[in-house]
Amino acid sequence: MRPDLSIEIAGIRMKNPVMVASGTFGYGDCMDEFYDVSVLGAVVVKSISLYPMEGNPQPRICEVPCGMINSIGLQNIGVERFLKEKMPRLKRFSVPIVVSIFGKTKNEYAEVAKRLNGVEGISALEVNISCPNIEKGGIHFGNDPITASELIEHIRKETRLPLFVKLPPVLGDVKGFIRILQESGIDAFTIMNTIPAMAVDIKRRKPLISTVTGGLSGPALKPIALRMVWEAFQVSRLPIIGVGGIMNASDALEFFVVGAAAIQVGTANFLNPMTPVEIIEGIRGYLIENKMGSIRELVGSLKI
Repeated sequence: MRPDLSIEIAGIRMKNPVMVASGTFGYGDCMDEFYDVSVLGAVVVKSISLYPMEGNPQPRICEVPCGMINSIGLQNIGVERFLKEKMPRLKRFSVPIVVSIFGKTKNEYAEVAKRLNGVEGISALEVNISCPNIEKGGIHFGNDPITASELIEHIRKETRLPLFVKLPPVLGDVKGFIRILQESGIDAFTIMNTIPAMAVDIKRRKPLISTVTGGLSGPALKPIALRMVWEAFQVSRLPIIGVGGIMNASDALEFFVVGAAAIQVGTANFLNPMTPVEIIEGIRGYLIENKMGSIRELVGSLKI
């Protein structure tokens, strides 16, 4: 008997727990050239803001040992063009579509959520709180659980869609953050976002990224993300979606063992677009080998 890979998060039924992470799958424009996108558990599209953004100047991506640094600057086409140009194609995929959203103010976040509410084909919103809050002098929304909770409560008033909150990596007290934030009206946690980092060209003595620093992603993140998921799992009443350095099925399985209900594949999509499909098959093979009937048997099964 084939094991059951299906999961449910916030009422969203997914055929398996493998999602693709925001910013690594674009708007799904080209990925169906590699495989049938409908085999995925869900697609998280590139982050959307209220108005179009051009992003940062080049160079804005560089490779480093165990990963890559990017400073794209959240370049996107804005919510109106997204709805008009991208959603008609996205909703043809037989897979839940999760839209990542962000803003510079609470009202911008809420307005994006309002315009996406009730749109056919959108299953949930993923709130990127690793963004500077210009109303508080550029301090990131995700730096403080109270500020983050106020943001989520503001967004919740404008949408009935499930809300996933994507946490930043620099949380001193993960458990405390989770305890506060889970009372704000969210439905799941996505853990975690990229880590601030930099790289230098020693010949020119200049940074390799135009903005000097960017976000580190890739294999280097996995041990940190695993630790955050494990700590969050101890106190969270809500599902956790693990992301950070997942390059193969073995990586993904580690996240399930420490408590993730689902995972997202990010940087690996750039190296090998087939990675999500290979991970799905790898998970299935592991469950068969270990005589498990469901992926749910694996979640939180770490032995201490």
